[in-house]
Amino acid sequence: MTAKFKSVFGKKKPVIAMVHFGAMPGAPLYDAKAGIEGIIAGARKDLAALQAAGVDAVMFGNENDRPYEFKVDAASTATMAYAIGALRSEIKVPFGVNVLWDPMSTMALAAATGASFVREIMTGTYASDMGPWTPDAGAALRYRDRLGRNDVAVLFNVCAEFAYSLDQRSLPDRARSAVFSSIPDAILVSGAITGEAAAMSDLESVKKVMPDVPVLANTGVKHATVGDVLRVADGVIVGSSLKVDGNTWNSVDPDRAAEFMRIVRQVRKG
Repeated sequence: MTAKFKSVFGKKKPVIAMVHFGAMPGAPLYDAKAGIEGIIAGARKDLAALQAAGVDAVMFGNENDRPYEFKVDAASTATMAYAIGALRSEIKVPFGVNVLWDPMSTMALAAATGASFVREIMTGTYASDMGPWTPDAGAALRYRDRLGRNDVAVLFNVCAEFAYSLDQRSLPDRARSAVFSSIPDAILVSGAITGEAAAMSDLESVKKVMPDVPVLANTGVKHATVGDVLRVADGVIVGSSLKVDGNTWNSVDPDRAAEFMRIVRQVRKG
């Protein structure tokens, strides 16, 4: 287990729950009538429900800023920083940030808000819904360090959602290469899109070649599957399953979140 991952999450297999902001100003789905205060109010409600359920950490993301961008509008990053600042005194667990799909903006947001960790696509080459996708881990990690935040743990998603890898190497080989060349603090394995599960065979194959590096399931973990997932993975990132009706775009359902964590506690005891 990497030192930064252990410092943020301890020894247990963490449940990192998503706080999905409403669409930011300038995005097509932005609710101008509710405004920025509406974004904060929605996030506050979800944050309270997740913390009451007992999640180990939360991550703030701009999933509603569809269509996604590789170079995010400055208004999105600035609004996310403002919203997190407004909620800062209410955050009782470690928190991370993710600005889709812009590693530089993600690092800037982490520096501005005091986030403990970030999630991003940092390596690889993809054909995606957003066009050709070629992230630059070297630039993002150097930017993090220039901002004075080399303490931020970086969670690398090595199988991008909404995209097809143009790299012909196997997923385990791509993951091993990312660990060797880009020094991530954890590797994330994803399904095809938000809310869809990563294949157990993918989790197992990646974990097999990297027994000493944290490997987390990044998408589609459900109440019925979290036990099996945590027997392989070193933690999970969960969003959709904790929402009303299991729908990504709904608010967090306090009962679903509480039940999810009840199952997780049982798995940990076992």
